[in-house]
Amino acid sequence: MASPRYGEHWAQWWLDLARYADTDGFEYDAERNRAWQYRDWVIDALNRDMPFDAFVQHQIAGDLMGDETATGFLFSCPDMPDLNNQNERRHVLLNDIATTVGAVGLGLTVGCAQCHDHPYDPISQADFYRLRAFFDNTVLTKNSKPLGPAVRIFTEGIPASTVFVRGDFKRPGPEIQPAIPRVFGVSPPKADRAALAQWLASKDNPLFLRTMANRLWQQHFGKPLAAIPGDLGHQGEAPTNPALLDWLAAELPRQNWSLKRLHKAIVMSRTYRQKTSAPTRLTGEMLRDAMLSVSGQLNLKTGGPGVKLPLPKEIGSTLIKSQAEASKDVTEHTRRSIYTFARRNLRHPLFELFDRPDAQISCARRSDSTTAPQALMLLNSEFAHSIAVKIATQLNEQHGSDPTALITAATLRCLSRQPTSQEIEIGQKFLLQQTSLTPGFREALSDYCLALLNSNEFVYVD
Repeated sequence: MASPRYGEHWAQWWLDLARYADTDGFEYDAERNRAWQYRDWVIDALNRDMPFDAFVQHQIAGDLMGDETATGFLFSCPDMPDLNNQNERRHVLLNDIATTVGAVGLGLTVGCAQCHDHPYDPISQADFYRLRAFFDNTVLTKNSKPLGPAVRIFTEGIPASTVFVRGDFKRPGPEIQPAIPRVFGVSPPKADRAALAQWLASKDNPLFLRTMANRLWQQHFGKPLAAIPGDLGHQGEAPTNPALLDWLAAELPRQNWSLKRLHKAIVMSRTYRQKTSAPTRLTGEMLRDAMLSVSGQLNLKTGGPGVKLPLPKEIGSTLIKSQAEASKDVTEHTRRSIYTFARRNLRHPLFELFDRPDAQISCARRSDSTTAPQALMLLNSEFAHSIAVKIATQLNEQHGSDPTALITAATLRCLSRQPTSQEIEIGQKFLLQQTSLTPGFREALSDYCLALLNSNEFVYVD
């Protein structure tokens, strides 16, 4: 946890929740040149073990706390700057912000109350627009002007906060004041976003605590205690161990809001050390990073604008030139996946096949699919073959043509263990047979390394 890699790993979990991307989405998918500053803020805050209550509060009202970069959380939503009706654009943006704050901070589908009272949870339509009203003075759109990387407070030209009848931006209803949903109590008079942030991420807000504890448990064990982490309301599923969830929720403020301390408590517990859950497949980002690492190519440079990775020709040829261009510095192409350019309308094929969310909405839990195209990608892609060739070249230079030494070194590098006698025997037969089918021994060794990269033991964490 003292390593900079800690923040880089855990940031992806939070960026999924924040629906982070480097582009707008929709038809033009225009680039946001400074969106990466928010991503770097998240990584740095996690590495510093910023108290988690402050971590969340700054993302709601950081501009009021001297930390405006953090508020990139609010403006990470998709956007259509060229929309003909800018009032509609503003309406959609504000609804997205309120929906995301409710989903991430409370684990509730408050966005279901945009057009009518929530059908299952005690959140009225007026509650939704009271929550939205906290952000009304942060969005004042101008035609074709993209969202900034941080919140700005406007004092003039702001429409009155209202309930919109049936959610229609053309039908403003009764005026309202900013307030938390009534089921949670009464808001102080003239409350602003800072007050909302203080209330949301508070030790006195049990729903916030349970929501976050549930998500942390999910990241460590592969599944949450309450099965639908984005919905702890009536339509969600009850936790399998309510007492444990309550204990974890109370433990976070007891640990002075330190995520690192709570991580430590979880992984050192008897439950974690005895867990017998099914193997967990690596995400696309983890898989790419692991392949770069075992080939000795992973560039550990931190921070900065997103790196645009080379795209397969069959995909690049369908894009306009500016969207298909890769970063000119080829050493950047081996950066960790957290630093790659995240385009909404076109995820990198490796990430898309391995279930990276599209960043259109907050993602509380990624899909975990197993499909034939995943195997085809790892077996046939140019990237996978280049990794296998790199490993084979390095091993060949170190161990010559000694099959036993090569098989042992390749297994150690890719699977972090010694090969069994049976694996050595099978590997020797493979190299002998494959050499007769390829231009030479090194090509056969590359194929053997490719097979290791395609093994379940490499792709899954047991």
